[in-house]
Amino acid sequence: MGVKVYGSVKAACPQRVLACLIELGVEYQVIHVDLDSAEHKQPPFLALQPFGQVPVIEDGKFRLYESRAIIRYLAAKYSGSSLLPTNVEERALVEQWLEVEAHHFNQQVYNIVLELIVLPKMGKQTDMAFVQSLENKLANVLDVYEDRLSKTKYLAAAYFTLADLSHLPGLQYLTTHANLSHLIEHRKCVNAWWTNISNRPAWKKVLALTI
Repeated sequence: MGVKVYGSVKAACPQRVLACLIELGVEYQVIHVDLDSAEHKQPPFLALQPFGQVPVIEDGKFRLYESRAIIRYLAAKYSGSSLLPTNVEERALVEQWLEVEAHHFNQQVYNIVLELIVLPKMGKQTDMAFVQSLENKLANVLDVYEDRLSKTKYLAAAYFTLADLSHLPGLQYLTTHANLSHLIEHRKCVNAWWTNISNRPAWKKVLALTI
């Protein structure tokens, strides 16, 4: 049975957790939560996650929510993985870039996806001026990434870690669903990094789940 993952395979945060599980080779089971019908806002799910957000995992009797906390837990539990280094300084760099992803990168991407994809599906109008301001902010963030990736193949280390993995869902939505791939492609080092990490077998398996 393995780790139970409550969520939708098409949602970004569950995808982050699934990518981690597959990278680690951990058996898992997806318990589908229908976001379109707001199942995540109903009492049965709120009993698992009081904020009504996906994903939630159950690992035996242990329950955890918040996708970045989950991937940290999984990488730490299944030791021997390079996704979360044990060296204090190396791990600190992974933690630093996870924070950057959450507070600088994802903050812009989330709102872009909300404006360009989610709101139109709800019959609401996109604020294109707001989208442009978000693009400008994201461009500045990606300039920092370009500088960092001109010096190292991956964000936090010389090898693939959670810092890179955590960006996969957001970058996928940005390049494929929001049609903003130029923000990546126009930055040589960022584009090379994205091409590299998006071709990892684990991420391809996550995308296959969404078909």
